[in-house]
Amino acid sequence: MGFSILAINPGASSTKVALFDDESLLWSETVYHPQEELSAFGSVFEQRDYRLKAVLSLCREHGLDLRSLSAVVGRGGVLDPMEGGTYAVNEAMLQDLARGKPWEHASNLGGVLARLIGEMAGVLSCVVADVSVDEFEPISYVTGLPELPKRSLSHALNIKAVVRRASRELGGRPEDFDFVVAHLGSGVSVCAHRRGRMIDVNNANEFGPMS
Repeated sequence: MGFSILAINPGASSTKVALFDDESLLWSETVYHPQEELSAFGSVFEQRDYRLKAVLSLCREHGLDLRSLSAVVGRGGVLDPMEGGTYAVNEAMLQDLARGKPWEHASNLGGVLARLIGEMAGVLSCVVADVSVDEFEPISYVTGLPELPKRSLSHALNIKAVVRRASRELGGRPEDFDFVVAHLGSGVSVCAHRRGRMIDVNNANEFGPMS
């Protein structure tokens, strides 16, 4: 067996869990959380143990020995602006995620759950940057009102994954191509992706895809 990765993607009403052997998917499951159960919690962070129980239950169902893992990775939450990439979960990140800084979002539990399970397994815990990825060019922040600069908030995890896949299919790397990527889910992100960087995107929380 190669490098064994447990991946955790918490969403607003579900938690998706998958096990990879290097880049090969071994299994993937989604647990849906009824709204009446989630409404019992006062904050997203208070759902930590509830969602941890669901993840561990899936691992048991699939006969996964946590000690066999090489790493645990979670969806990156809403953090301060950062370059796209993979980051180790440290205490400072955990504090921000727990406080909901700069604000609460279900994805904030990705790093928290990765750290908890990583500690159980005795392996590295990390997040892949998502919502807060900021690779803007200077002009991208301009809105016409200097008091209200544009912010980079998007479905970056999916955007980056689509760019990597498309680049492979075209026989190159993300740095070789320019793309326009549209994430169409319950939220919409439309991104200009130039040579491996997200140089502009509509703010999925505040802007529409057109202006």
